[in-house]
Amino acid sequence: MACALLLLIVGNSMPWLLGRLLGEHLRLPLDFGFTLRDGRALFGAHKTWRGLLGGLFGGALTAELCGLRWQLGLEFAALTLAGDALSSTLKRRLAIRPGREVPGLDQLPEALLPLALLRTGLGLDWPQVAATAAIFFVLDLAAAGFRREVVRT
Repeated sequence: MACALLLLIVGNSMPWLLGRLLGEHLRLPLDFGFTLRDGRALFGAHKTWRGLLGGLFGGALTAELCGLRWQLGLEFAALTLAGDALSSTLKRRLAIRPGREVPGLDQLPEALLPLALLRTGLGLDWPQVAATAAIFFVLDLAAAGFRREVVRT
């Protein structure tokens, strides 16, 4: 369960960390700026190729450090980032401004998608999936205040 939680944290944090470290360098939106009929971006400017690649690399490396196959970490990170992109798409459709935290919507898709689909490879049962997602939810809410504070400085 600890490795699954660590994979979630790394998958969620790597894109943000790379954004802080690199600023505007290598910042290419994942949706290439594509907008839907409503005039809103598909994912938004916060979802970048840099973040995707960093998250995938971080997931593979974290899995190896946990004694898991790097491929499992890569799959886990891909599903985490897909869940994050899904929540961004939903937020754009609901006209929620980019960067605004929506408790539940910002944590659960990116946690439950990889945990549920890869639970066997991670050695988790359903109660452990739920517990890991709940712990991630609480940790991410606590980290949201830190992220806002870092952005202000």
